[in-house]
Amino acid sequence: MNLHELRPPQGCKKKKKRVGRGEGSGHGKTSGRGQKGQNSRSGGGVPPWFEGGQNPLHQRVPKLPGFKNPFKKEFVLINVFKLNAFDSGSEVNPETLFEKGLIRKKSSLVKILGNGKLEKALTVKSHGLSGTAIRKIEEAGGKAEKLG
Repeated sequence: MNLHELRPPQGCKKKKKRVGRGEGSGHGKTSGRGQKGQNSRSGGGVPPWFEGGQNPLHQRVPKLPGFKNPFKKEFVLINVFKLNAFDSGSEVNPETLFEKGLIRKKSSLVKILGNGKLEKALTVKSHGLSGTAIRKIEEAGGKAEKLG
């Protein structure tokens, strides 16, 4: 077999539909577009994103997503009553909170809030402390320190 003898298989090559070339062709007069209407005119039809006159998707979605501060600090909030899981006199910091399973990441910024009651004297070191949390830690006989 030579290169000049190659032919496509029978029936795989179709002729292009030639519309508007006389009645005998079967696609004469209206050229397969029907009688009247928007789709029969030249340049007629609607774009693919047209939704029949209802408010289209590209107009329904919000136009401005709003301001997102890339430097925002996200704190993991821990209430004082959860610190009762530690032994009396121990030091509480983000590493020990991670080991106890109270926070998911060691690198998280932790803020202690004052909800609940603390029954043990602890040394609490955290990135943030509420005023109520500091008061409750000191009432229990512990110390509260803020990390840098």
